[in-house]
Amino acid sequence: MARRCELTGLGPQSGHNVSHAKNRTKRRFLPNLCNVTLHSDKLGEGHKFKVAASTLRTIDHVGGLDAFLAKADDDKLSPSALKLKKKLAKAS
Repeated sequence: MARRCELTGLGPQSGHNVSHAKNRTKRRFLPNLCNVTLHSDKLGEGHKFKVAASTLRTIDHVGGLDAFLAKADDDKLSPSALKLKKKLAKAS
């Protein structure tokens, strides 16, 4: 999954560069992706993900990786995150 957050599905957006003379040229806004290891409290192990910085703030706000995955939509998760979500549901 290139240039896409594995937990929220956040990807590139398109827009314009606007010059002083109001000339518009196409550009892409890429998400701020970070390679991080997130720790699961229930399983007691870490998992590597490519996650947007805004998603990291959301994970902290919700209360950790386990709580975030419990509320996350299945269609937005990557296959590895979906596998972890099912593993967490089985563990509880």
